[in-house]
Amino acid sequence: MSEKLLEVRNLKTYFYTKSGVAPAINDISFSIDKGKTLGVVGESGCGKSMTALSIMKLIPDPPGKIVGGEIQFEGRDLLKLDEKAMREIRGKDISMIFQEPMTSLNPVFTVGDQIMEALLMHGKIKKKEAREIAIEMLSTVKIPDPQKRINEYPHQLSGGMRQRVMIAMALCCKPKLLIADEATTALDVTIQAQILHLINDLRSRLDTSVLFITHDLGVISQIADEVIVMYAGNIVESASIREIFKNPLHPYTKGLLECVPDVGRRNKTLHVIKGMVPSLYKLPKGCPFCPRCDAALPRCQDEKPEFVLKDGHSVRCILYR
Repeated sequence: MSEKLLEVRNLKTYFYTKSGVAPAINDISFSIDKGKTLGVVGESGCGKSMTALSIMKLIPDPPGKIVGGEIQFEGRDLLKLDEKAMREIRGKDISMIFQEPMTSLNPVFTVGDQIMEALLMHGKIKKKEAREIAIEMLSTVKIPDPQKRINEYPHQLSGGMRQRVMIAMALCCKPKLLIADEATTALDVTIQAQILHLINDLRSRLDTSVLFITHDLGVISQIADEVIVMYAGNIVESASIREIFKNPLHPYTKGLLECVPDVGRRNKTLHVIKGMVPSLYKLPKGCPFCPRCDAALPRCQDEKPEFVLKDGHSVRCILYR
């Protein structure tokens, strides 16, 4: 039986602004087993990155606030820890690869200094030893000539190399949980494949669990064991990677899969999900996906769907009640 590393229970993260209250994360629950990868998919604005930032307790306050739930990490509720205790966990036990490496890396420090910072903070080692480990990590993430690259600045590296530096920073303290937020989005296809292979390889060698966030189901198919699909701050479906692709249940999941180009069928029209993700300030009364759903029933406009278990899935849709 797999041992759970992270359990998120009924998490709620709201933003309080002049326009009103925006439920960025609205009562979600999921877990990640040790050594496994959980994929999180959905369009922009569905709450994927807010979920990651909530786990790291990096929600900007104000205007954001975690208003409810639990985030159990190895039996400790992170929401009950003070900032000093969280700083001990961030970068050491839980690390995060942020979306855009060019803006996440500090332009006035060398990449070596930025990798060494985490080692010096958490490893309690001398600078010479930290530098040796940083060079080793650059080599581990397949950056050529790491002895030279360690002295270079972010603008001197390509997008793929900067992303590898971010991965080296995230993994230098051998975290138990790696959060990868759109880690391959800005990369070309060949570099993307290399990064995915690298994360899978490091996960196997270090026995690290991974929370992998993306809008690309093609990427998820190559890296995840389990998948949760998010829409408008809610989880609408969760299942194993095999079940999601073999038998998607929620209309939104089906729509996302139909949007993936099929190179084997040249004359097939590319599917488009009509409409846009609703504003969190003006969510529909019933199902949030109702205005865009081709399978919507009249009652979907007024009834909020609850999770039901169906064929190995957890799905939030009244079609399966």
